[in-house]
Amino acid sequence: MATRPPAQSRPSSRLILLGVLVVLIFGSIFGGTKLSDASWSPNLALDLEGGTQLILTPQTDDGSQITDSDVQQAIEIIRQRVNSSGVSEAEITSQGGTNIVVALPGEPDEDTLNLVRQSAQLRFRAFLYQAPPGPIDPQALDQALAEQEEANPTDGTEGTDGSADTESAAPEEGAAPADEPATEDDAPSTESGAAPTTAQIDEAARKAADLDGDGEISDTPTTEPTSPSDQAWITEQDWYDFYTLNCTDPENLIGGGGDDPAKPLVTCATDGSSKYIVGPMEIPGTDIASASSGMAYSQAGAPTGEYAVNLKFNAEGTATFKEITERLRQPEMVSSQRNRFAIVLDSLVVSAPSVNDVIPNGEAQITGGFTREAAATMARQLSFGALPIHFEVQSEAQISATLGSEQLQTGLIAGLIGLGLVVLYSLLQYRGLALVTVTSLTVAAGLVFGTIALLSWLMGYRLSLPGVAGLIIAIGITADSFIIYFERIRDEVREGRELSAAVDQGWLRARRTVIASDMVNLLAAAVLYFLAVGSVRGFAFTLGLTTVIDLVVVFLFTHPIMRVLIRTKFFGGGHRFSGLDPVHLGSSVTAYRGAGRVLSRGEREQALSIAERKRAARQQEEAMAGAVAGSDSDSDTKDGQ
Repeated sequence: MATRPPAQSRPSSRLILLGVLVVLIFGSIFGGTKLSDASWSPNLALDLEGGTQLILTPQTDDGSQITDSDVQQAIEIIRQRVNSSGVSEAEITSQGGTNIVVALPGEPDEDTLNLVRQSAQLRFRAFLYQAPPGPIDPQALDQALAEQEEANPTDGTEGTDGSADTESAAPEEGAAPADEPATEDDAPSTESGAAPTTAQIDEAARKAADLDGDGEISDTPTTEPTSPSDQAWITEQDWYDFYTLNCTDPENLIGGGGDDPAKPLVTCATDGSSKYIVGPMEIPGTDIASASSGMAYSQAGAPTGEYAVNLKFNAEGTATFKEITERLRQPEMVSSQRNRFAIVLDSLVVSAPSVNDVIPNGEAQITGGFTREAAATMARQLSFGALPIHFEVQSEAQISATLGSEQLQTGLIAGLIGLGLVVLYSLLQYRGLALVTVTSLTVAAGLVFGTIALLSWLMGYRLSLPGVAGLIIAIGITADSFIIYFERIRDEVREGRELSAAVDQGWLRARRTVIASDMVNLLAAAVLYFLAVGSVRGFAFTLGLTTVIDLVVVFLFTHPIMRVLIRTKFFGGGHRFSGLDPVHLGSSVTAYRGAGRVLSRGEREQALSIAERKRAARQQEEAMAGAVAGSDSDSDTKDGQ
């Protein structure tokens, strides 16, 4: 009996899934155009839209020489600032080894331009407080205050100034106000589970930060601080800023400096994992003599198996750091877990390590589960802080995209010519199957366009000229998948399989090849994206995106639509213009015409499977060989007689 391919899902289910995906993509863009700043057209990069170009010259306050490594580190910091602000496809390069050229696409706002102009400042500050990154939780605060009232009832008494007694909400030594009210990361914010509104967060923050209960948020310390690590530095305004700060918002991770070194700072970790209150500056970055990364060693000189950052201070920094470590090793600091200092770069906390020993020689080792790359990155950041670099703006001008527009027009023409050739080849080679090629390419183009427009809105993605080149190459990648599938189907038809079975069996054989081919393209795109910089990453991104969409189209549209078309008389009947005509393909068995009608070699031969026909042909060959051998034997006998 002929073998049958395994059962497959109905084509309608995959087509419906594709329809849902299309609706989600374009529905999101439609909603974004009504409720936000989304657009139906993708954002264009610098080479296609133009933008603003700044030429910066790094300079030092003390007139010391700036090396190439200093310039490269400055470029990395500027790139981190620009990327954090949501601007993509910016070009930041070195010019002549002394200047830095920053080109921003479109019309950047003044805040973004200020991020580029500002100098980077590294400071060692006292550690005061740390919490999860989310803002205050109003419900958790109310619950904490209610528990405090139960534990310390006021019986409605009033203080000497006539105001209600709020002593229960004031912080103890080394503790946060209101018994450390939780943030959104710790507990549900409302009884219904809905996220709190901005007004609710603001009200809760004011309630928790108002330590004296006068209804005002003061920006002066209530008592005189005795040391940089004294939490008396934290004012009511600092607590309010801390409670409302949301470090999960990318806008709060831009940094850029501008903080006052003589005052406390409310800020986030560079990765947004925590938020901090840090005290005034104790050591400037210029007191670092050197910073390096490598394997950590114990006091006995044995490697510990983890990576560390090694710091060495100059003479002034060594003396100050010794005083800091002596203070942080006091028993009260260790018991309250405030034996830490914060390393702040661009107003963001890079690290807040603990002090385990008094360090008199100015040589410190920072550990904490670093990878080799993370340790090297921190060492570069600390080394950059050793120079008081600021940027002098040499020029700031608008740049046009005339050349890019001409190249884009030429590229689009080339893409249309390539698309036309693919369609023409499909018509000549696959006849009616060219309909599947055209519709599949149309669906793929729609998905690519919608996805890029959506990413432009959600992630700030910008389409560059190399990205357009990646889209043009995708035409060949997508057409290659169709060719593999069509040829597998035609191979099955040539072997004599019925057309409906040939479509399913051809798909089972083709999909492995299609997946393997696309995985190679996707791997190449990933390698290019992570190893390259600048415009090459735009090419790699679009190449990877179109490869993924090719898989989606082939699985959710091309194969399901073939299963639908094969049920029609034109394709399922093997019409000579369908591209599946068994006679034209040289099939050993004529196609099945439906309703029990076949074009003859007879129903018996039609019912045979491929294996049975091969077995019959082999038996026929063996019989003919035996007949020839018998004839030769008879001839030899006659000759002997």
